[in-house]
Amino acid sequence: MKTDLLNKSNKRVFLQTVGIALGNLKQQLQHDYERAYPDLREIIHLVLEEEELRAWDLTSFPHLLFPDLVEAHIAQLNLQPLQNKRARAFAKRPAGEVGTYQPAFVLCG
Repeated sequence: MKTDLLNKSNKRVFLQTVGIALGNLKQQLQHDYERAYPDLREIIHLVLEEEELRAWDLTSFPHLLFPDLVEAHIAQLNLQPLQNKRARAFAKRPAGEVGTYQPAFVLCG
């Protein structure tokens, strides 16, 4: 019985956390798309609402699918998807460019 309460509590916290993450992501996408297409504010709002519902229907992790669903929907409207930070984060680096290694912690002897 105690385990059931813990599981319900964990599930509630998980869903709240995912909901907050999705809300923040939705707000950011809305801002970015409205800046790119200021005359299409209402359409962008409808696209985001529709794809949010679709993402929740598809998975318990809607924040992972939501941006791609929105991008695909925007493409169906013959609009250009945004060049965003997420796309740049996964872009390949030029061959000669190597990042520097920074250890996350120091071992003390």
